[in-house]
Amino acid sequence: MKVIKVNTHQREEFIDITQEVESAVRESKIKEGVCFVFSPHTTAGITINENADPSVKKDILNHLKKLVPFSGDYSHSEGNADAHIKASLLGNSVTVLVEGGNLVLGTWQGIYFCEFDGPRRRKLYVYFLPTFR
Repeated sequence: MKVIKVNTHQREEFIDITQEVESAVRESKIKEGVCFVFSPHTTAGITINENADPSVKKDILNHLKKLVPFSGDYSHSEGNADAHIKASLLGNSVTVLVEGGNLVLGTWQGIYFCEFDGPRRRKLYVYFLPTFR
């Protein structure tokens, strides 16, 4: 297992962690199998989406803000109820296949850490399950 540390700088942002996960795959020396990326944080998520056009990240964040506004009729009293909801919508993990020692991602895909309650210091866990033949 590998731990990736992420420092966020805004309350809400998407950070491309594809290179860090690819580096972890190379370090693991796994050639074929599955890579799991997990966030142990209740106000952050992980997703796979387009990483060629930065406006996609902006569009997703803007739409999430409309769906789940910062101020709302929330019972949670810490002032970050929207962050918990957004993290639940996106999820706390992704699974990526590994083939030939590389992540199997589409041409335009990247892996994003999604911060909804920053800025903070975060960590992610990357775990590998090799295929045995």
